Amino acid sequence: MDTPKVFESEYRFCLILWENEPIKSSELVALCREQLGWKPTTTYTVIKRLSERGVLKNENTQVTSLVSKDQVQAAELNEMVTKTFEGSLPAFIAAFTKHQKISEAEIEAIQQMIDRCRKGE
Repeated sequence: MDTPKVFESEYRFCLILWENEPIKSSELVALCREQLGWKPTTTYTVIKRLSERGVLKNENTQVTSLVSKDQVQAAELNEMVTKTFEGSLPAFIAAFTKHQKISEAEIEAIQQMIDRCRKGE
C-alpha cells in the first residue's frame, strides 16, 4: 500500500498528532489553535480530509495516526528524488553534498547505512 500524500500544512498538523497521540479531537483543536493559529473548523476539516485519505482515524473523538512520521517522510523523499533527480539517489546526494557541509559524524553515519545495505540488513 502506498503512503497517502501529506501536504505541508497537513504535515505540521501531523507533527502535533504524532507527538500527542492518541488524543481527543477537542484537545487536538486546542493544540492546533495554540501552535498553528488555526480555527477549530480548520482543524476539523484537516482531520476529516486526512481520515478520508487514510492518514489517520477518528473514532469516538479519539484521533490516532495510521501512517508514521517515517513513512510520510520516506514517501516525500522518494517523490522528490523521482521528480527532481529522475529517480537517481546518487544524483540527489551529489546535489545535496555540493551545497551542504557534512560533518565527519554524518559521513560516518551514512557509511554505516551503506554498509548495512550491502549486508542486506
